[in-house]
Amino acid sequence: MSHILHAILTFILSVEFIIGNLGNAFMALVNIMDLVKRGKISSVDQILTGLAISRITLFWSLLTSLLVSSIYTALMISGKLMIIIKIFWTVTNHFSIWLATCLSIFYFLKIANFSNSIFLYLKWRVKKVVSLTLVVSFLILFLNILVINRCIDVWIDGHGANMSYRAISSNSAQFSRLVLLVNTMFTLIPFTVTLAMFLLLIFSLWRHLKNMQLHAKGSRDVSITAHVKALRTVVAFLLLYTVFFLSLLSLCWNVDFKHKDLIALFSQSMGMAFPSAHSCLLILENRKLSQSLLSVLRWMKCRLKGIWGIS
Repeated sequence: MSHILHAILTFILSVEFIIGNLGNAFMALVNIMDLVKRGKISSVDQILTGLAISRITLFWSLLTSLLVSSIYTALMISGKLMIIIKIFWTVTNHFSIWLATCLSIFYFLKIANFSNSIFLYLKWRVKKVVSLTLVVSFLILFLNILVINRCIDVWIDGHGANMSYRAISSNSAQFSRLVLLVNTMFTLIPFTVTLAMFLLLIFSLWRHLKNMQLHAKGSRDVSITAHVKALRTVVAFLLLYTVFFLSLLSLCWNVDFKHKDLIALFSQSMGMAFPSAHSCLLILENRKLSQSLLSVLRWMKCRLKGIWGIS
């Protein structure tokens, strides 16, 4: 039974990896082509492009980490290489999370409607707010790496810098969990910011939706539908982000279960659902991206008809 579950979870991870790479590559390619064609790119497209590129890098860093952890006994991977992989994952995960946070801040300031003077001040300076958020994220990344390097120094002092991965396999698992715990604690910062932004946005959309329903007549039904769609999108994003954060916490949980490997694989598949499914959600909800996707699908349909001789 455990072998079947392992195969199913591995298949799910593989599908998430393929969909995530295709979705993010499509999103980045469309925006880059639009930049080349028009010579300019909007603020939200800049964030989406950066987010897509960071997530593609994150997927490949995760794949590298999984491959190393599964075949290290044959290759005798050194502790130094493992450290490089952990640091690389830290950086890619950081930018993926913080760019998603910048996107949530951008949508909140653009869509939400509050009469508070502080909100209005920030709303008119949304680009500066996003830029400042990115600057702060760089400082947090620097602090995150400092903490991890300190953990690495302590770990190396205890086990030796040139010891093989096999010789310290039991202790390296504890080290990996420690690095993940540090990253999870730093992920708590953008997660809290995003949670606050989207809860406020949900409240604003819900309040505005109630007011529109009370006075809805004729043409306003279209506006109500648009707000309901936006509300569903925000809730879906929040659920995916929450699942991602909970998956990180579960991977840090050091409990000796009978099928610990299966639980870790399940947590990894749940965590990868966020960068994979959210990218698909962004494509479907973005007018330019969804129209480009339809154009690609029509082109593929015509090509297939030509190949198979279907009229």
